[in-house]
Amino acid sequence: MADAFTVAILQALAESSEPVSLPRLGKRLGLGASVLLRRLHLMSEATIGGQPGPDWLRVESLDGRWMVHLTEAGRRTLPSLKEPDADT
Repeated sequence: MADAFTVAILQALAESSEPVSLPRLGKRLGLGASVLLRRLHLMSEATIGGQPGPDWLRVESLDGRWMVHLTEAGRRTLPSLKEPDADT
């Protein structure tokens, strides 16, 4: 299971039908861009230590703005990463 930080990022992206700007995502999560970018890199398709990432999201520069896209793989994976409700 992914940690709460990872789930919070994916949930924030899933709430929007369009890409989310990096500053807006950081503000929503209460985090600085550098902290957020480090985690986004791990959640992308980037290869780290010879292992490809899960490709849950993509970060792109569009018209000079950094935008974060939730991929289809991220959208499919999100329900399995959420912790079950304590009431169930």
